[in-house]
Amino acid sequence: MERNHTCEAAIVSCIDFRFQRFIREWAFENLEDRPHDYIALAGATKNLDTIKEQVDISARLHQIKNLYLIHHENCGAYGDESTLERHSQDLKKAREEISDKHPNLQIHLYYLHLDGTFQKIE
Repeated sequence: MERNHTCEAAIVSCIDFRFQRFIREWAFENLEDRPHDYIALAGATKNLDTIKEQVDISARLHQIKNLYLIHHENCGAYGDESTLERHSQDLKKAREEISDKHPNLQIHLYYLHLDGTFQKIE
């Protein structure tokens, strides 16, 4: 078993099949097809404790340097609360909590629209 395997980044997104092609294409273009961990959970960071556990594992085992958190428009896990404002709040909260434990990790936030457009959240 290979013991020293690393990758540059991890991507966290929702499981929604409507967005998987957009995310794959985005990762190919932006990560230049470099290996990355992919973490998918309904609502992405909505269940933040589970996501933090997965990010901890990715950071420990694969020494990731970048983390991409992606929420999307019309998320069923959020139901009526699936608004850009709510997703932005949750993404920022996730960045803050993950940064507390992983201060050297660069965390990038995105909101993915139904048409495949990625909107960076600052």
